Amino acid sequence: MIKPLALIVDDEPDICELLELTLNRMDIDTLSAGDLQTAYKYLNEHKISICLTDMQLPDGNGIELVKKIQTQAKHIPVAMISAHGNMDTAIEALKAGAFDFVSKPLELAELRNLVNSAIKLVQKSQNEAEIETDKEQAISTAKPSDKIEEATRLLGNSTAMQQTNQLINKLSKSQAPVFISGESGTGKELAAKQIHYLSSRSDAPFVPVNCGAIPGELMESEFFGHTKGSFTGANKDKKGLFQTAHDGTLFLDEVADLPLSMQVKLLRAIQEKAIRPVGSPHEEKINVRIISATHKNLKQLVSDGDFRQDLYYRINVIELEMPPLRDRIDDIAPLAEFFLARFSDTKITYHLSKDAINTLNHYSFPGNVRELENILERAVALCDESLIQATDLSLQETIVPLLSAVNDITAPVAVTTISVQSPLKDEQKIRQALEKTHWNRKAAAELLGVTYRQFRYSLKKLGLE
Repeated sequence: MIKPLALIVDDEPDICELLELTLNRMDIDTLSAGDLQTAYKYLNEHKISICLTDMQLPDGNGIELVKKIQTQAKHIPVAMISAHGNMDTAIEALKAGAFDFVSKPLELAELRNLVNSAIKLVQKSQNEAEIETDKEQAISTAKPSDKIEEATRLLGNSTAMQQTNQLINKLSKSQAPVFISGESGTGKELAAKQIHYLSSRSDAPFVPVNCGAIPGELMESEFFGHTKGSFTGANKDKKGLFQTAHDGTLFLDEVADLPLSMQVKLLRAIQEKAIRPVGSPHEEKINVRIISATHKNLKQLVSDGDFRQDLYYRINVIELEMPPLRDRIDDIAPLAEFFLARFSDTKITYHLSKDAINTLNHYSFPGNVRELENILERAVALCDESLIQATDLSLQETIVPLLSAVNDITAPVAVTTISVQSPLKDEQKIRQALEKTHWNRKAAAELLGVTYRQFRYSLKKLGLE
């Protein structure tokens, strides 16, 4: 097997020597360049696997090298060597396309982690290239349901989602913190998983956490862990989310819900790549990629003073905006078929009528993909046939004004939209009706003034069947 070849670009001989010794011990060959021109020459003459470059060089800076490699050889991961504490430089490098950064003075453990991640990424890309032909053949012979599942896994194949998938693939080649924005139900966690599983960290844990669901008094312990006896009830040492996600990805969902006191601690953990468990006198180095998300307007929260600006810039190195479903009409039908295949069983397979598809295509979907799934689950529970009609979707047709890009922007247009019938949610009323009718479900439905199908669906959702 051919050894990886690393290009080291630094004008300090001591740094070059330290990097060469470290990488050689990792069974990686090295080439060292003291300036950009020599680096460009080596890039043209050799098959470089990874690149480590200093920021300040005699004939330019490392950002120029990062950008050149991005345009001419983007398969090569580039890590920036930055001055200690200079996070602005590191963020600039990451935005330019750098794989990761390491601070001076160099810590060898951190350096080895970075290089190992880069080599894994290179090997993964090579393996994917080798099986690309087989994969294309498999896709061409796949069943329609297989293709639908593939499309849904990537959240659709519309123009908007093709652009999103391209960015996801690009982000998976980096270690940069990613901020995923978008409305509720657009698939932010799924996008984070895609980035993780396509990355060099795919063999390590993906740890999702809802920041708004952790009680304030337990937040520091949950994130950073604690030692035995550090507080009442701490009967043993406990790992936190950062330790659990070591070498992998920590997904901070609804990051906007973090209190300001926790934002300070999170900022320090990201900057120092280290955490201190509650009750411990020692810091622990951590190797975690941060992906965060929220449906709230984080910029506005920064302006209002509810979210720290410095933390915002640390987690929002690269932003991935998930498009709403109303901007992805081409995805609605294949997504719907995928969900219906999931809801089907050996006895019955559900499909949508043309009218039902047309109805969905004209619906605004304020709850996005998650709402589509819920609508179809309800329709399956309420319909009596395998072919779902528009009426089974429980959407109402109304007249609303739509903006037109052509002429009359005030002309009312008939669309299917807005109102969705909800199942009965009052468990107590349902139980009372069942008791009055001696658990005759049809009679109980009549007593409550709903159809039997709606009543049966409510029983299922409440676990009363």
